Amino acid sequence: MSEVSPWSVIQSIAERRIEESMAKGDFDDLPGRGRPLELEDDSHVPPELRMAYKVLRNAGCVPPELAERKEISNLADLLDHCEDEQERVRQMQKLRFMILQARMKHQRPLNLDDDTYYDRLLERLSRHDRKEK
Repeated sequence: MSEVSPWSVIQSIAERRIEESMAKGDFDDLPGRGRPLELEDDSHVPPELRMAYKVLRNAGCVPPELAERKEISNLADLLDHCEDEQERVRQMQKLRFMILQARMKHQRPLNLDDDTYYDRLLERLSRHDRKEK
């Protein structure tokens, strides 16, 4: 016969009490009911920097890498809706330069989705052009 862990006994008691409380409606009027939890995942940040990151995040500061990604993503979205062919080519060159600059600055590839991001963007824009014609 296997031994029963004291933690499994405590867990089953806790689960039973939670179920009883739910059945009585004790949790029905909690604030935030029906909305997703706002969880902060700082697991990628070293423990000694987490408080500093939280202070900066609460102050509205964004790390430069995220700002670059957001700017590149916004430019790619704008390209999708660009009507003028010359402007589209100019913005594509700007996008290519921004990606290259980010790669060089960080000495690693800037993967937005995968390594063929620029090629997929060109394909998407060419399909968009064919639909318009």
